[in-house]
Amino acid sequence: MKRNLTSLTICFATVVTFAQTAAPHGVNPANMDTSVAAGNNWYEYANGAYIARTTIPPDRVSVNGFANLADVVNKRVAGIIEDVVKANPAPGTEKRKIADLYASYMDTATIESRGLTPIKAHLDSIAAIKTQKELAYCLGETLRADVDALNNTNFHTANLFGLWVAPGFNDPDHYTAYLMQGGLVLPDRAYYVTDSARMKDVREKYRAHIAAMLKLAGYDNADERATKILALETAVAEKHLSLAADEDIKTANNVWQMSDFAKKAPGLDWTEYFKAADLSKQPSFIVWQPTAVTAEAALVGSTPMETWKDFLAFHMLENYAGVLPAAFADERFNFAKVLSGAQAQRPRDQRAVAVVNAILGDAVGKIYAEKYFPADQKARVEEMVRNMLAVYHQKLEHVEWMAPATKAEAIRKLERLEIGIGYSGKWQSYATLTIKADDLFNNVRNASLFDYHYSLSRIGKPTDRKEWTMTPQTVNAVNLPLDNGLNFPAAIFGAPFFDAQATDATNYGAIGTIIGHEISHTFDSEGADFDSQGKVRNWWTDADRAHFNASIEALAKQYDAYAPFPDLHLNGHQTLGENIADLAGINAAHDAWIASLHGKPAPTVPGPNGTALTGEQQFFLGFAQSQAGKIREAALRQQILTDPHSPSEFRADTVRNLDAWYSAFDVKQGETLYLAPDARVHIW
Repeated sequence: MKRNLTSLTICFATVVTFAQTAAPHGVNPANMDTSVAAGNNWYEYANGAYIARTTIPPDRVSVNGFANLADVVNKRVAGIIEDVVKANPAPGTEKRKIADLYASYMDTATIESRGLTPIKAHLDSIAAIKTQKELAYCLGETLRADVDALNNTNFHTANLFGLWVAPGFNDPDHYTAYLMQGGLVLPDRAYYVTDSARMKDVREKYRAHIAAMLKLAGYDNADERATKILALETAVAEKHLSLAADEDIKTANNVWQMSDFAKKAPGLDWTEYFKAADLSKQPSFIVWQPTAVTAEAALVGSTPMETWKDFLAFHMLENYAGVLPAAFADERFNFAKVLSGAQAQRPRDQRAVAVVNAILGDAVGKIYAEKYFPADQKARVEEMVRNMLAVYHQKLEHVEWMAPATKAEAIRKLERLEIGIGYSGKWQSYATLTIKADDLFNNVRNASLFDYHYSLSRIGKPTDRKEWTMTPQTVNAVNLPLDNGLNFPAAIFGAPFFDAQATDATNYGAIGTIIGHEISHTFDSEGADFDSQGKVRNWWTDADRAHFNASIEALAKQYDAYAPFPDLHLNGHQTLGENIADLAGINAAHDAWIASLHGKPAPTVPGPNGTALTGEQQFFLGFAQSQAGKIREAALRQQILTDPHSPSEFRADTVRNLDAWYSAFDVKQGETLYLAPDARVHIW
């Protein structure tokens, strides 16, 4: 049950909840712009009026279906916390911890009066470092379970390295330790190494931000220190793998014995590092990015110790700025505006809800699941999932290009999928987590250590395939390749993705596509590397894999051609797995919807300008309108560089590969999105 607390504290400034206006159930004709031909700009056709009338609030970087649904969910969570606080729960209970954590975040008077006192001892211990052994030990103390390569596509941390505990590549029946690259505060290596005027400006503003944070903490020569810290992070970034390279499982399965680290990655005293990280007795690790680990260890040995001490001090201040006096949070937000485009921080009470939700997610989740995911809603979703699985089963049985052995293993993967809907029912205990109503800094620090030691406790133990990586109140869904499983949290089952009062056509186009998307990850460019047990193994014939690779390469080239900005194209290989899942998901959802009709005609619904929308049109518009949104330029540029998902407009455009879309909207040759039948990508 992973929570990335480092990311949590950094991103508080750029998320917000606000009231959602009422909308009709299912497709909303008022959101469409029918002056645009569907075949020329599908996204505008489906969402143009919505985009034109929507303004991004100052404290947000984007507005979209996920964010709008999260607004509703967060409002519910805020109500849950408010009720808990009012009930004055008994000491020692989980509800008491919810109340106390919320109170500690809202107690700004205590936070301001204490100043840097809560963090001072940690900064002093960094300043006292005198030897390489002490430096290694201090670096080891920063190791956290703050990366998650396959479930959250989080491949690096701001700490020197990151730990991920998950089922093993080679033994998925037991948890193992993965070590991953780190050291960067900026979102991706591209921010350090791209030689453009825009990125140079970002780096200069980042250097000024480093200096400002150090000055606030009382460090002298802050500008000089900041220059050296940025130079060190840049040297680290130069050795980081790109996101596209990180996603290649075949290069990630590198087993290092404890004795290998000194030989393969000299420069860091690994004995001291692992001692501080409570990992001295761990016999081996899977090192995801060995070249980066080797290079970072070398930098520990070759970079002046004073620079590393400044690096550690700044990273600690940056990580905890949100729980220090307002001057630190404000300074961090001022730089966050450069990266995201957000203009204001969200209200403190909403940030407090986010902290409680992140740290005590299961404690809140138990209440949320009981209150907001009724049995009849779960039953309807389960029926959709069964229909989707039946479609995939049929597709696999009839695929012509797969050899019998490959096909049999693919079907086994499908039949053995561990699918969770709503919530797991296995809740994490917070009995050993100390939370005090007047100690926000240590509450957050204790929580990060609590998660870290929970992860350590799992190493070597049997895999619990019923355990979730998301809370019920998370608006998301996930495929777990090492578990051969899927999780669909309760919160995803709301508009615009699922509406119990909408037509089946709309629901299959929206939530059905999401369900199909997650199922298809089982067989995408990444999922294809895992067998039915979750083990990394080549279960394909050479001919089958060659056919599959040719199909997905065509999809990568299709996305390579999309250019949101004149100077920035999408990376079709970086987003390949998600693009495959989008395409396969909408194909399967369409087939499942057709099958659900049992030969009967789909009902029509009112459309724009007095027209009626057919079932086919509802299906495709349900998909496109679930993708509707607006995003600030800085945030969109960051997404293109750092996210395995394509921007919403181009996710919506995957319909151009489906024959049914052409007939539903009379898309003709010569229109912008038109693809000749033999150029449409078909994978399954």
